[in-house]
Amino acid sequence: MVGTGYVGLVSGLCFAEFGFETLCVDKDQSRINSIAKGVCPFFEPGLDDLLVKHLNSTKRFSLSNNLSESLKEASVVFITVGTPTKRLENEADLNDVYAVAEKISENIVNYCVVVTKSTVPVGTTRKIKEIISQKSSSDKFDVVSNPEFLREGSAINDFMHPDRVVIGTENKKSEDIMRQIYRPLYLQKTSILSTTIESAEVIKYASNSFLATKISFINEVADLCETVGADVQDVSKAMGLDKRIGEKFLHAGPGFGGSCFPKDVKAFSATAKKHNIEFSIINAVNASNESRPRRIASKIKNRFNNKLDGISIGILGLSFKPNTDDIRDSTSIIIANELNKSGGNIKCFDPHAMTNAKEILPDIDYCKSAYDVCKGSRVLIIATEWNEFRALDLKKIKELMKDPVIFDLRNIYNETEVKDMGIEYHGVGK
Repeated sequence: MVGTGYVGLVSGLCFAEFGFETLCVDKDQSRINSIAKGVCPFFEPGLDDLLVKHLNSTKRFSLSNNLSESLKEASVVFITVGTPTKRLENEADLNDVYAVAEKISENIVNYCVVVTKSTVPVGTTRKIKEIISQKSSSDKFDVVSNPEFLREGSAINDFMHPDRVVIGTENKKSEDIMRQIYRPLYLQKTSILSTTIESAEVIKYASNSFLATKISFINEVADLCETVGADVQDVSKAMGLDKRIGEKFLHAGPGFGGSCFPKDVKAFSATAKKHNIEFSIINAVNASNESRPRRIASKIKNRFNNKLDGISIGILGLSFKPNTDDIRDSTSIIIANELNKSGGNIKCFDPHAMTNAKEILPDIDYCKSAYDVCKGSRVLIIATEWNEFRALDLKKIKELMKDPVIFDLRNIYNETEVKDMGIEYHGVGK
């Protein structure tokens, strides 16, 4: 596994759990040293235990910062480095992917399958083949596209019990090897789809973009519900009971964030544009989502006539979703920053993301608990639906806050119950 980021480390440890000898490679020696001590570089439920298990109890998992040496015994090489959005464009930055391909081309000894697991635009795996072919003969390797579908917060389960495994190949030899790697999943009757390389690359972007579209759609419906007196939770529930639509990703909120959806939506549209295809729907999804958290921040400011000076505002949740410390494109961070710039005194708490948040928002107050956030606050914003925020003591909150106003951006609480406690309540789409 080339890269010990989210995809590389999770996949590497899960392959070790399957019984394969797995080597995770990263050029960052300090990162390798930290992982070797049993310290994961990010929070993911269950990953610490899996890491300690394979560091101490098995000989199937190892670490290295030397890609050249690591390639000598490799039968399959997974490229799992990052593909962030370019600063000035919406295209995926493939520099690290191509750098790995170049390194592979210089060090192939025996036949191996080179697998693109990083999320990359269609055509990238063919380019990887072209790069490797410049220095290695075609009989020494094959290329495969094997997109990942790991959700932060449930990645181990997603790897061990996937909805599907997609394998994009150009010959039976490489397909058979990939099917052998995923053979442990056959017992669960997991669907393993063999496609062309190009189809596999499109599948990943199309899947994420469609889910992002569902989120943006229900968020815009929520805006209408607020205006006409409907309840978006009733609307989404009824919609979800239609099997053609399904209930997942129809939960109104502050918009999507994280390391995948925002960059994938942009990259998918940029790829289409390169091929003279206009993704009007995807472009609208991107625009709608980018404006969403700022619109919510404006809604909060409007409640106080756009005068936040001296108003203490508490925010619960900074990660883009629960069960992760990832704050990339987090709507919570955007909202906190908007309110902070408008003069609000921001206090916040998150079970795992505060260390990362401090690097971006150093000027706000970080508290030890949800109730510490409430002390003396005028406003409480529930921004991320961590489990520990789902059953807060409303009576205690009312005592701690000053004329309390709650903005429940995840519709966790029952509006009537909160209002009966004498607390002003604002949900989303209500």
